[in-house]
Amino acid sequence: MAMKEERVVSRLRRHKRIRKKVSGTTVSPRLNIFRSARHIYCQIIDDTKGVTLASASTLDEEIKGSVLSGKKKNEKWRKADSAKVVGAAIAKRALEKGIEKVVFDRGGYLYHGRIKALAEAARESGLKF
Repeated sequence: MAMKEERVVSRLRRHKRIRKKVSGTTVSPRLNIFRSARHIYCQIIDDTKGVTLASASTLDEEIKGSVLSGKKKNEKWRKADSAKVVGAAIAKRALEKGIEKVVFDRGGYLYHGRIKALAEAARESGLKF
């Protein structure tokens, strides 16, 4: 197995182990995160109904405009900065729908870098977990 495949398999193994314990309810839905090489995506999911209540990603039109590309603007813009914008957006959308408390599902990723930035931004914007 190549090194990249091993990392993906390890993450999926961690994610399965976490999902055995973490489940979203109607009272406190699950904040799920997926991170790719370029983008970060998050959803608030009610697992009892199997419904996505809110979502945000770096590909959303309103977020895409606020996320600068370092190559175009000659500014230093880190992926963690993009994650902060997404975290604030998901918290805003959740609070609009009356969701204040969530269960955090880091998706098998380490709580570091972009994942940590997104979580802290969501907390600062009023989401509790």
